[in-house]
Amino acid sequence: MSAWLPTAPCTPRACVEAPAGLTARAVTRAVLRLTGVVLLLLAGIVLSPLGARIPASMVRRWCRWIVRAAGVRVRITGAAAPTGGLLLVANHISWLDVPLLAAVRPARMLAKTEVRRWPLAGPLAARAALFIDRDRLRALPDTVVRIVRALREGAAVAAFPEGSTWCGRAQGTFRRAVFQAALDAGVPVQPVRIRYRLTGGTTTTAPAFVGDDTLVASLWRVATARGLVAEVDVRAPIPPGSHSDRRSLAHSAQSQETAAPAWTHTVLVA
Repeated sequence: MSAWLPTAPCTPRACVEAPAGLTARAVTRAVLRLTGVVLLLLAGIVLSPLGARIPASMVRRWCRWIVRAAGVRVRITGAAAPTGGLLLVANHISWLDVPLLAAVRPARMLAKTEVRRWPLAGPLAARAALFIDRDRLRALPDTVVRIVRALREGAAVAAFPEGSTWCGRAQGTFRRAVFQAALDAGVPVQPVRIRYRLTGGTTTTAPAFVGDDTLVASLWRVATARGLVAEVDVRAPIPPGSHSDRRSLAHSAQSQETAAPAWTHTVLVA
């Protein structure tokens, strides 16, 4: 078992809700949705050399468009500080989590090295992500150093400390290593809770990307689903200096992330 990748019990067969028989209309709609996602990713690749010259508001909007193009409504509650070093941490369910976190605030995403080989998303990640080799424990200190450097330079870094995707009905424990970077850099940690529901409010596992699932299968499952809603609840930041060690900081972040939402912030729906 990798130091970065604890084993999650969730599998596509045991946890994920597959769509029922599809009509020709549903297939056509799914193809159009995936075409929209591809076009938006291609636009991102073309514009990525501009880097920091692209306003953060445009990046956030583009990320919401990607999720919306896949047929998923987006509801974001709360907000992150627009500038300054910040560690964003969230539970991990789906590949959709990545653009959803970037819709909260554009960030350097902490990603597994395998993402480099993903079609379309790989070239984008290569320009902005901080990659981790989960099979090399010796690489862990260097990874933390690179995260600290990015945070001290005023960037936001986004991470999924569970180390693996879960179906959404179950959740893993936040691993502690990434929180050491926040302590060393002296920056706040902002927990984010991601949920996927149907229009009526029922929790769904259809967007989950777990176990031996393939990216293509997960993309198709999302595109063929009806009435998906992504709820992103941005919790209050944990200020620097409030915890003396990474264990207590990780525990505090997860406790805050899993707490019932207050629903007192502005809600944006796209």
